[in-house]
Amino acid sequence: MILLIFLVVPFGSINLKAADWPNFLGPSKNGISSETGLIGSWPSEGPKEIWKKQVGTGYSAPAIRDQRLVLFHRIKNEEIVEAFNVRTAELIWRHSYPTRYRDPFGYNNGPRCSPLITKKYCFTFGAEGLLLCLDIKTGKQVWQRKTAEDFKIPEAFFGVGASPVLEGELLIIMVGGQPNSTMVAFNKNTGKTIWESVGQKTWEGVSAIGWPGEPLVRWNGFEKLASYSTPKLATVHGKRLLFSLTRQGLVALNPKDGSIKFSRWFRSRVNESVNAANPVVSGSQVFCSSAYYGAGSFLLDVGMDCESFTEVWSTYEKRKIDRKIEPVLEIHWTTPILHNGYLYAFTGRNEPDAQFRCVELKTGNIKWNREERWRAYSSKQPKVYGRGSALMADNKLFVLGEGGLLGLFEVNPNKPIELARYQVPELHYPCWAAPILSDKRLYIRSEDYLICFDVAKK
Repeated sequence: MILLIFLVVPFGSINLKAADWPNFLGPSKNGISSETGLIGSWPSEGPKEIWKKQVGTGYSAPAIRDQRLVLFHRIKNEEIVEAFNVRTAELIWRHSYPTRYRDPFGYNNGPRCSPLITKKYCFTFGAEGLLLCLDIKTGKQVWQRKTAEDFKIPEAFFGVGASPVLEGELLIIMVGGQPNSTMVAFNKNTGKTIWESVGQKTWEGVSAIGWPGEPLVRWNGFEKLASYSTPKLATVHGKRLLFSLTRQGLVALNPKDGSIKFSRWFRSRVNESVNAANPVVSGSQVFCSSAYYGAGSFLLDVGMDCESFTEVWSTYEKRKIDRKIEPVLEIHWTTPILHNGYLYAFTGRNEPDAQFRCVELKTGNIKWNREERWRAYSSKQPKVYGRGSALMADNKLFVLGEGGLLGLFEVNPNKPIELARYQVPELHYPCWAAPILSDKRLYIRSEDYLICFDVAKK
């Protein structure tokens, strides 16, 4: 169903502006904004609120381009894509369709993937696997793919969760199809399948690093393949690569044709586990982390041929020396912020495990640690950040705690320096959508509200 409301909204130029946040983790896809002139603190009543809206369920972060904010959420039995005027929150268009998805573990039933916006299109990937291309001006459908019908996909634990990425004319999706359709590229204009890659041919018979006593992977054809980690595109040694942390581990591909350059097994031995944090790429180095049952983290360095790698460090290797050693980082779903060689990240699988850490990337050494533990369901608004999410801008970290605690931190590898905090009254656990920043405005959401704050320095 399409509801179109005609408003005069400027559409901008072909090139992205600094104020745009058109996809998951922003224009650089790393949670870092180039914006400056932002506040360094706020009063006890918090930063100035510009507007707020009641919204449906979901863990999908909004996206912004050319003065339009696109929100992907669920109300009752419909998944809804809506475009708003970013300054006034007035509705521009609305596209909805029925959904029957039910989370088997009792979490909310809304979409998990963030929209991806281009000058012409808005792409969304629903919890049941409906891949949708809409006209960004009108909200009318251009094409759709029902991936659950088009591919052989084992049922996932929490529905579909890896957001789409774009490389030229290719829309690349973690579909998770057996036997070799974990990653699929579609023509962005038509939805036609261009290539399929990763699966049985990638993993069968390889060494299962970190699985003592079971050195080789045995394939049965029923394995879940998709993770909740959005793939990362990067240029390494002058070549374009797609790094995808699938359920089985990290795979580096040529994004043009899906050919596999190398892979590295990385997952918990326990079936009830997922990979959800995005890979972090720095030059030729790639960092990955997982929160389940001691999998921990690793850093590898890609060879000049882009078809090999050397492992710089890993939790597995560190713990072979000392089983009591800290796992460095065990990141559940948030993606670390990398700045000047240091990772800033929330670690911990569950609420009682939550900590905020700074880690030196090249060594895996913990520089500082801040306790953020709390008891699950003891409060919907805990006084700690728990397993928070962060973005970086103007040399500051804007942090959203999972109970709606909004914080501001100095980016400092020597010690954690909190500059301000504010419990947003309308927000409560679980706030698991990443915050976004556009034109000196901060947008945060929960299962109930989307709120816009003015964070411009006065």
